[in-house]
Amino acid sequence: MHKNHSDILSYEQIESVAKAAAGVGITKIRLTGGEPLVRKDIEQLVAKLAAIDGIDKVCMTTNGSLLVDMATILKRSGLGRVNISIDSLNTEKFRRITRGGDLRQALAGVEAAKKAELTPIKINMVIFNDTTQEDIETMKTFCEQRGLELQQIMRFSLYNRTDFSRRFETQRPPKCSQCNRLRLTADGYLKPCLFSDNEVRIDFDNITGSILEAVTKKPENGSHCRNRLMNQIGG
Repeated sequence: MHKNHSDILSYEQIESVAKAAAGVGITKIRLTGGEPLVRKDIEQLVAKLAAIDGIDKVCMTTNGSLLVDMATILKRSGLGRVNISIDSLNTEKFRRITRGGDLRQALAGVEAAKKAELTPIKINMVIFNDTTQEDIETMKTFCEQRGLELQQIMRFSLYNRTDFSRRFETQRPPKCSQCNRLRLTADGYLKPCLFSDNEVRIDFDNITGSILEAVTKKPENGSHCRNRLMNQIGG
């Protein structure tokens, strides 16, 4: 769904939400996407967030393709660590999964993140229906040789929380009783659960109230989300 620039939160608005979140006890912020590094001057947002009293860590999930130019700048701006999404080390399979992505750029991004000490670095590997044991073992070896942490992430559907691939040992979404996450969408909504249609539009005259309302709307057991696609929420 296309969004106009005016529909997207400014860095100043995001900073305001983060300050209010810190005020009620949130200590960690993760920037996700889409791809967060495509947003202009993203390092300025990182710096704003890292400077907030009470925020102990600012992290990012990225596909790594722009890290060669950005890793050192992000580190200097206050970014603590990165998760890099690489689902396959097979060039053709990687291109197909990412719809045209260049594996060489992603791997160069890993090295740039290591050099900039955006560590510990996690590699997010989504397990697909055609993922093989050989694919996983190759990724495990790759990570072990470079001091990276591998996260095998179960591919799931927002439309049905129980729709998981179970062929391999993977990381699943946290149990509802243990989940303490809130997601801020690019268009200004707080989503308390990936598997729920519940969301709260940020009231910039009462941001803290909006956050507390979102917390109260966190379902006891999330089951599905049908009002947004994953790329409209952020991973």
